[in-house]
Amino acid sequence: MTTFSYPEVGATRRHRLPDGYHHLREATHLGRGRAVFEAAADAVLDWTMHRAAGVRIAPGTPPAAPGVAVTPVLARGPLRIAAPCEVVWTVRDERRAGFAYGTLKGHPECGEESFVVTLDGAEDVRLTVTAFSRPARWYTRAAGPLVPAFQRAYARKCGRALRDRAGGSA
Repeated sequence: MTTFSYPEVGATRRHRLPDGYHHLREATHLGRGRAVFEAAADAVLDWTMHRAAGVRIAPGTPPAAPGVAVTPVLARGPLRIAAPCEVVWTVRDERRAGFAYGTLKGHPECGEESFVVTLDGAEDVRLTVTAFSRPARWYTRAAGPLVPAFQRAYARKCGRALRDRAGGSA
């Protein structure tokens, strides 16, 4: 049985995020129409968006599904940060597609992050990144307010990468 590093597993499915964490909600308009939605949904669920945003995901990692373990690796020069996670929930229906993963022991943060693509009634397609997190390692505690700023920048980078892959326009 997986031991997540936080007790509120699945909380990104709800609108109200748990207290005691930094909260993030970042939405990016990806384009319009069913074709953009389907392409974006595929790219989120098969890790294409993460890879396009510069995160290393091991080859052969299965598409996002509850219970799938994944260790995104952030790399900058010689610095490598591994972030072990497990997929908590997924959704794929006519108007929503995406997943959330939760942090495992060894992750620099503790909490959960979701990546959900939506198609609204006006045919606008958006990616919304929702997260709650707090430092779990000495270096993320030491970085203080830089970590939430990095998380917001990463969410925006995911949105841009997904817009490029899904064929939408700004």
